[in-house]
Amino acid sequence: MALRKKSLSTCLSLVLGILSLLLLVCLVKTGASRTQWKQAAGPRNWSFPKDHGSHPDFRTEWWYFTGNLTDGSEKRFGYQLTFFRQGIVWRAKNPNNTWSVRDLFPAHFTLTDVSAGQFWYAERIARQGPGLAGAAGDGMDVWMLNWSARMKNDTIRMEARDKDKFLSLELIPRKPMVFHGQNGLSRKGPIEGQASYYFSYTDLATRGSIRTPLSKTQIPVTGTSWFDHEFGSNQMTPDQVGWDWFSLHLSDGHDLMLYALRRKDGSVEPTSSGTLVSPSGKAAHLNLSEIRIEILDHWKSPGSGGRYPSRWRIGIPSADIDLLIRPLVASQELLTEGSTGVAYYEGAIEGKGTSGGKDVMAEGYVEMTGYAGSLAGLF
Repeated sequence: MALRKKSLSTCLSLVLGILSLLLLVCLVKTGASRTQWKQAAGPRNWSFPKDHGSHPDFRTEWWYFTGNLTDGSEKRFGYQLTFFRQGIVWRAKNPNNTWSVRDLFPAHFTLTDVSAGQFWYAERIARQGPGLAGAAGDGMDVWMLNWSARMKNDTIRMEARDKDKFLSLELIPRKPMVFHGQNGLSRKGPIEGQASYYFSYTDLATRGSIRTPLSKTQIPVTGTSWFDHEFGSNQMTPDQVGWDWFSLHLSDGHDLMLYALRRKDGSVEPTSSGTLVSPSGKAAHLNLSEIRIEILDHWKSPGSGGRYPSRWRIGIPSADIDLLIRPLVASQELLTEGSTGVAYYEGAIEGKGTSGGKDVMAEGYVEMTGYAGSLAGLF
C-alpha cells in the first residue's frame, strides 16, 4: 500500500510538473504581443564587463558556448552549454515577489563523443526565484541550479552536471572580442528593429574535464571554444522559418561565423551575413553576396522526422576560402519539449579545403533550426 501511494504521488508530481512546464512554454509563446521590449535598432554604446551580463529590457537573450575538445590520447569530443533568458512580461506586477515570473531561464547542455559516435543532451527551465536561475546585470554570471558560467577578469569558468554527464572548463580568450554586423548590430531582416546585438569570443583556449555516460571517471581535456552573446526582441518575421549558423576555426588561424536565415519560399533572407576573423583578431563583415553555402547531403532525424543538411561546401571567394564540411557524428539533434519546445540541431563539425591558396583543416559547430517544427513566438 505504501509503495502504491508513493507511485501515485510520484506520478502526480510528474503530471503537475509537465502541466507547469506547458504553462511556462505557452507564456513564452504568447507574451511578446503584450510587451514593450526595447528593440535592437541603431548604434549601441558598449560597456564591458557590464555588457557581458543580462539585458532585461530586451525580450530574448542567450550566452552560447560550443567547443571542440581532445583528451590525452587524441580522442575527440564536442560540447555545448547554453543559457537563455526569455522575457515574459515587460513589468512584473509584484517585482519583489520571489515567485514572480518576469523572465524564464531555459538551458541546454550537450556532449559529443566522436570515437564512440554518441551524442547526449540535457535541458532545464526555471524562473529566477527563489535562487533557481538568473543572470547578473554587471558582468557574466549566469546560472541554472548547478549549471553556471562566470567570468572574472579574462577567464570564464563554467560547469554543468546532469546525472552521468559532467563538464568543468576554464576558457581564456586568445583573440579580442568580435562585434558582428555593424559594431554589434546584427540585422536579421528588413524591418526596423528586426535585429540583435551580437558579439563573440571566437577563439578561447579551453582546458578542464568532462564525463560522459560511457566514461567511468572524469576525462581531462583541452581544446578551443567559441562564445556568443546575443540579445534582441524582434529577430524573425512570419515568412522566416529558421536559420543555419556555422562557427569554424581554420588551421591557418582564421575564424569564420556564417548565418543564413531561411524563408518559407526556400530563399535566404538578404540580410544574412557572416564575419571573418584574421589570425591577428581583426574582424571583417561579410555580406550574403560574399558567402557561398552549397548543401551536398541530408540526414533525417529518427526522433523528430526533420530532414537536416549534413554536408556542405562553404566558400568565401574574397578570402580564397573553399571548404568541405561535415558533422563529426550524424545524430546531434536536441528535442527540447522540456524547455524551449524546439527541435534543433547543434553539432560538432569538421572539414578541409583551402584558405589563401593553402591546404587547411577546419573544426567547429553548426546550428540548424526550423527543420522540425516552428519557432513562432520564441524569436
